[in-house]
Amino acid sequence: MVSRRSGAAAIPRAGHRSRARDAPFAIPFAISSRSQQGEAVERIGFVGLGTMGSSMAKNLLAAGAALTVWNRTPGRTAELTAAGADEVPSPAEVAARSDVIVICVSDTPDVEAVLFGPDGLAQGLREGSLVVDCSTISPSATREFARRLAGRGVGMVDAPVSGGSEGARLGTLTVFVGGSDVDVARAMPVLQAVGKTITHMGESGSGQAAKAVNQVMISGMYLGVAEGLVLGMKAGLDPARLVGALSGGAAQSWVLANRSGNMIEDRYPLGFRVSLHRKDLGIALELAESLGIDLPVAGLTARLEDELVAEGHAGEDMSVLAKAIRARARQG
Repeated sequence: MVSRRSGAAAIPRAGHRSRARDAPFAIPFAISSRSQQGEAVERIGFVGLGTMGSSMAKNLLAAGAALTVWNRTPGRTAELTAAGADEVPSPAEVAARSDVIVICVSDTPDVEAVLFGPDGLAQGLREGSLVVDCSTISPSATREFARRLAGRGVGMVDAPVSGGSEGARLGTLTVFVGGSDVDVARAMPVLQAVGKTITHMGESGSGQAAKAVNQVMISGMYLGVAEGLVLGMKAGLDPARLVGALSGGAAQSWVLANRSGNMIEDRYPLGFRVSLHRKDLGIALELAESLGIDLPVAGLTARLEDELVAEGHAGEDMSVLAKAIRARARQG
């Protein structure tokens, strides 16, 4: 199921769960404890306010959500609290004050720590709560976390996102969703506040598996654009004119439109860290290995990203792959 966002929605509390649907929700979040129809409104928690999470939380606030936030690194909450969010000292406190809790952290161990570690969400979760994990982590770990939470009467939806910092800021993220129909329907208004294309892929872990496919595909796109541009520049072509010509044909892509400038200028300001994509590729390659599948392009990308991380480029945008291609062109 794919839903398009045209505005955020009121979130009924557990016991008033609406079914997921294709048409956008029409009623904005109510900041008070009651919606326009008199139903109790879900209180939203948000854990993890990095590059993606902070923008997603801002969009929830802009939609009118009553928001409680926590971040491991201090100093990330000032803008959110100024806009009306409540900051608390631990994930457990976020859970105690919230009905639906969104997680957006870096890796599988981080999600496990936020859920089940000291002062983790599990310490404050009540029966009937819902966890929505927008991190990109292992599908098998996701299923295990969901099983553990279900034992406490808590639902879980995996909802990893794609679209980079631009999509997070604009609220146009693509969201791959896994979980039960009922839990996904309950999560949908939150997801519509942060994303544009929202697809329920199937049971728990399916969203993470779909995100792994996404990360494999963009590996080839980034490498293809990098190799093509380096080839064109080596051949003496004007790169800006070349991009203009390519944009009118089959080579057109988001990467060409949005990251070719980085590759031409050999400057890679942060959009999506190469270290995070390398982490995501590790998840995808593990999944492929478990299924007996060889992914040669993803494997090559992983090796190139390992080189870039070792050379100190871990924090740059993943279009820095072009630097590895440039280096090989100079050696040739």
